[in-house]
Amino acid sequence: MKKLYLLMAFAAIPALSYSQSAIDAYRFSQPDLKGTARFMSMGGAFGALGGDLSTLSQNPAGIGVYRSNELGFTVDLDIQNSSSTSNGFKTSANQTKFYLNNIGGVATLRLPSNTMPNINMGFTYNRAVSFNRKYNGVIGLQNSMSNYIAGIANNEGLTVGDVTSTSDYDPYNPTDGGIAAPWLAILGYDSYLINPNGDPDSPHWTGQWGNGTSGTGRFSVAESGSVEEYNIALGGNISNVVYWGMNFDIVNLDYNINSLWGEDLQNAYVMNPDNSMISPTSSQWSMRNLYHAGGTGFNYQLGLIIKPIQELRIGLAFHTPTWYSVTETFNAYTDMNYYGQKGGSDTNNGYPASNDMNFRSPWKVIASVAGVIGNNFIISADYEWTGYNRMKFSDPSYDSYYPGWDYDYDFYSTAPYSNDYYDSYYDTNQDIKSYYRQTNTFRIGAEYRITPSFSVRAGYSFVSSPVKEDVKNDSKTIYTAGTLTNYRFDNTTNYITAGLGYKYRGFYVDLAYVYKHMGSEYHAYTPDPSSNIMSPQAKLSLNNSQIVMSMGFKF
Repeated sequence: MKKLYLLMAFAAIPALSYSQSAIDAYRFSQPDLKGTARFMSMGGAFGALGGDLSTLSQNPAGIGVYRSNELGFTVDLDIQNSSSTSNGFKTSANQTKFYLNNIGGVATLRLPSNTMPNINMGFTYNRAVSFNRKYNGVIGLQNSMSNYIAGIANNEGLTVGDVTSTSDYDPYNPTDGGIAAPWLAILGYDSYLINPNGDPDSPHWTGQWGNGTSGTGRFSVAESGSVEEYNIALGGNISNVVYWGMNFDIVNLDYNINSLWGEDLQNAYVMNPDNSMISPTSSQWSMRNLYHAGGTGFNYQLGLIIKPIQELRIGLAFHTPTWYSVTETFNAYTDMNYYGQKGGSDTNNGYPASNDMNFRSPWKVIASVAGVIGNNFIISADYEWTGYNRMKFSDPSYDSYYPGWDYDYDFYSTAPYSNDYYDSYYDTNQDIKSYYRQTNTFRIGAEYRITPSFSVRAGYSFVSSPVKEDVKNDSKTIYTAGTLTNYRFDNTTNYITAGLGYKYRGFYVDLAYVYKHMGSEYHAYTPDPSSNIMSPQAKLSLNNSQIVMSMGFKF
């Protein structure tokens, strides 16, 4: 058997398990600018203003500003464009979506008191985050994902028997005390991506990339889903100076990713199924991952708006984390063409894996200030702090007997344990702290009333990157879960907004245009900082143009 030169050993890469990764924590918590057309046209800078249905999920004290009842809804046409650039290759993708952004109402109860003239209640549905985006690209390769998978198998000390399904042992679902082999290694072996060299009971695993290998990689990613909030708010005002509000949110999470990574290699080292010999040949293979996470959660928000003088308003809001109960499912399959023979394989005999967990999203604090000049001009600004490094996963059950994989002793056990001692998400939560940091969001908006019925608006919003610099610079190994190896790190996000408003008596209609630009970096799999080898990656430019319309009545 020919000795192969391995470009990538990845000796430090751990096994891919069923549990979540830090990457998934941010996927569930990423921010967005969604709401009514008036809210969006002013860059979302409404924390000190209130009187808008979107403020129920931003600063709930905004409900205390209402002096009348309101019913309204908002629709959104989202036109997306993405482009990727890597090694001289440039590709683009487009899609258009139509959403119901917001619908709700506020009811005002007037009280016979100058100290507390009214109590208001509100309910809104708000599409807080849209995950929908598509991007694809081509990357000139210096290594292969197959070598990455071989590194995992070597690090885990896997034997050929560990990655081979037999009638009495299924390595995807170990229940007999055997090693829980990483799914990716099993799929790689079944697809001839990795090869055992030497003793089958103590092999040295190699991938397809060796001396003289060259080729390109291609990726395609489609994300979809949303975070939907159902807000129940209560608020009022004290002497028309202090406005207060509280909001209870029931939150629905739905996230999907359909990703493909493929390689077209020349002089790749693949085992010939006819003679079981490894020799250079052309290799075309791809791996598709299907992943879904869904769940429900709740959070609580508390806010104040203080109006010391008519021309000045100051706002402050606190958002607790959202406490989610989440179920994930995932599976993967490959297609390959070696030695003129086409084939494929899949994980777990084609059945998706399922895993339950609890998840806590970040805390948020919003401070706001607004100035009102006469009856014609409003200018408003918000600062939002979000603690992404405080996200956390946890086990959904605290049962004293919990069947699961014992990672300290490598066997499947139903022995009793202390939850403080056995925390299957400890490493993931440490990764969250290692990868992510607090973010700062700045929003500014203005409105000018040209006539009593007609207004123009404009705004801007900036969101800092949630990713630490050493992670961006490929100075850390990035751990992923399941078979989903790819990930994306977001840079700064910018929104430029503008809009128009018209009202006649109790009726209003608002229009907004929102342009969103976010830079990001796609990675096919983790780099290996110990050997200064980069993972295949591409620069992404993700752009959205949104046309938003709100209509409603105040009565």
